Amino acid sequence: MVVHTMSRTVVLGVIGSDAHVVGITILEQAFAAAGFEVINLGVQTSQEEFADAASEHDAEAVLVSSLYGHAEQDCRGFQETLEAHEVDAVTYIGGNLAVGQDDFERTRETFQALGFDRVFDAETQPEEAIAALKRDLQLTATEQERDRATVTS
Repeated sequence: MVVHTMSRTVVLGVIGSDAHVVGITILEQAFAAAGFEVINLGVQTSQEEFADAASEHDAEAVLVSSLYGHAEQDCRGFQETLEAHEVDAVTYIGGNLAVGQDDFERTRETFQALGFDRVFDAETQPEEAIAALKRDLQLTATEQERDRATVTS
């Protein structure tokens, strides 16, 4: 008999008109290796597509990437869109979020005001976001081990 535990589902994509794909490919691989089920929406993803996918897959987290500097305009109303789809998930955003981003703390405050739970700059390593998400989802060490375990008898 083989028993698999349910993995945690995250929805990942690049919002708006941004077509930068390398970063989300790295994130997809890193989150999958950490035991998450990753729904990768790809690039040029609308708010509605994020919300539809999060709802359909009962995602516990929505991870938004943006590298072209226009994330603020792309993310206005994002939380309201998720709420309209009855999505109750942790929301992260990361990347080069503002053109001429010289004061990241101000950028962080802007996106927290838009409702994001965590805001990361373009220098953030995937492991840092994974560790934060595990904390935010309150995965204990036992749960993390169980999520990776396959029991055979």
